[in-house]
Amino acid sequence: MSTTRRQLLKLTSAAAVVSAAKLAFPFGAFAAGSGPEVKGAKLGFIALTDAAPLVIAQEKGLFAKFGLPEVEVLKQASWGATRDNLVLGGASNGIDGAHILTPMPYLISAGKVTQNNVPVPMSILARLNLDSQGISVAKEYAETGVGLDASKLRDVFAAKKAAGGEVKVAMTFPGGTHDLWLRYWLAAGGIDPDKDVSTIVVPPPQMVANMKVGNMDAFCVGEPWNEQLVNQDIGFTACTTGELWKGHPEKALGLRSDWVEQNPIAAKALLMAVMEAQMWADSMENKDEMSDILGKRQWFNVPPKDVVGRLRGTINYGNGRVVENSGLEMKFWKDHASYPFKSHDAWFLTENVRWGKFAPDTDIKALVDKVNREDIWREAAKDLGVAAADIPSSASRGPETFFDGKVFDPDNPQAYLDSLAIKASA
Repeated sequence: MSTTRRQLLKLTSAAAVVSAAKLAFPFGAFAAGSGPEVKGAKLGFIALTDAAPLVIAQEKGLFAKFGLPEVEVLKQASWGATRDNLVLGGASNGIDGAHILTPMPYLISAGKVTQNNVPVPMSILARLNLDSQGISVAKEYAETGVGLDASKLRDVFAAKKAAGGEVKVAMTFPGGTHDLWLRYWLAAGGIDPDKDVSTIVVPPPQMVANMKVGNMDAFCVGEPWNEQLVNQDIGFTACTTGELWKGHPEKALGLRSDWVEQNPIAAKALLMAVMEAQMWADSMENKDEMSDILGKRQWFNVPPKDVVGRLRGTINYGNGRVVENSGLEMKFWKDHASYPFKSHDAWFLTENVRWGKFAPDTDIKALVDKVNREDIWREAAKDLGVAAADIPSSASRGPETFFDGKVFDPDNPQAYLDSLAIKASA
């Protein structure tokens, strides 16, 4: 018999919720009410493992289950293309929402990365995952022993520049998560990302090919591209981003705010489908099937072996170091992975102040309150019957500590900024 909402309400742990989610139960209470205003939405995704909740929701029929049978999950060529299609909107042959780098809805809402700096209000309804991005380095630097400590590259990078060469480090979008992880890592090692290296933009699926032909010295990107780099013996992983900040937020489910306002029931239904997909994706027993699904041509078009290892927490760094059961696997549901903490968004905005994307006098709290719709997440969780233990009691996770000992207190971003030695000129 299918699990009912009443039974689900009795579940008291994330593991139990995950088990229940596998049963594909009809959500009677939701269906009995007024249905979604529309039958679908156009959602963008980039070929990255953290897009799995959207892919799984589509493959497992979860969007249809929640009254949205016409949802389209559309591959985007780059984060720049994702932005452009969000600006267009689904009604104008673009998209209504996307699997997206957490800072991008803020950059788009503020008109920082749009044509003519025209703001396009965006809303974050959920976080899609925690952890499991990587910083990879070209094979030629293996002898430096570089890992979590980027300072081991400082002298060799300086020597390359002194000899007339250019040191290129790649990320996926200016001001996005990968840009910020790469900058944090370099700066913590005494390397100024604005002065000592050239930062370039490369779409995630093109990272490995570009390093193969020598176009870059290092890059930061999500999976499966770091693992593919190792499997092809082109470079190695210096560190995973979970080593920089354990349990860090990464991608988000972002939607145009006008779409959310016009379709509030559909927005919640969409979110509920994604949340159920996150529960399914978090189960270790589903990792092989998920890797097979993501590897399909219409999704990532990669061998499943490039996906599954790090999904399970087994990290082959490619420099002779292999760690099993690392605890650094991508989290989709556990540890409150799905909930969009406002304190986390505040860190991303503070880092973008650090590097000059936002002005020093930016009202971080006001911008977060405008874009972050954790209130919709809470409503969706309640309707799904999520256990109280899996719903955070606060929109802040409190102070966060990074690998180099720096502490970010969301109630005092300025103190964090003041503690950083390397940052963009004021």
